[in-house]
Amino acid sequence: MTNSWSTPGRRADMFLPAGDDPRAGAAPPDGERAVLAAFLRGQRATLELKCSGLDAAALARRSAEPSTMSLLGLVRHLADVERGWMRARVAGQNVAPRFRSAADPDGDFDGAVADPEVVAGAWRAWREETAFTDRLLSSASGLDAEVRYVGHDGGAVRVSLREVVVHLIEEYARHNGHADLLRERVDGRVGE
Repeated sequence: MTNSWSTPGRRADMFLPAGDDPRAGAAPPDGERAVLAAFLRGQRATLELKCSGLDAAALARRSAEPSTMSLLGLVRHLADVERGWMRARVAGQNVAPRFRSAADPDGDFDGAVADPEVVAGAWRAWREETAFTDRLLSSASGLDAEVRYVGHDGGAVRVSLREVVVHLIEEYARHNGHADLLRERVDGRVGE
């Protein structure tokens, strides 16, 4: 007798064959920092996979009216998320977001247009920000390091580097759920 739990369905399909999946096969990380870094890398790799093999038009395709969400918009948004948390808050750099502004708070999504140069710029920015995060995380004295910044309400906020990294993982995980749906809308491709 076959039950529905052990029989794979469309949603349980793999996005890539197991042997081709760059997220699989690595040795288990040792230590909390390594575990968090591995989860963050895995979430980033999932975003890259969901965007793989698509041209500028497909990457910029919107989810459904009136939403401006697209795979390209997610890449731009997540570049700004890493920049805001790691450069601005953790490292204390005086940097502005790359894609959004006070005048265009949705610029990360609104500016995600079907132009190969826009796509290349988004990936370049995302890779620069992820590399910065990785360097900062590997060189930090510890995950308990305190991060202080001014919150949206103007008050002082204190969190640990650990909380920031967990937030980044959560941000990617949430948006990778969007990426699943966006990719399915583009070409019907589903899977982890």
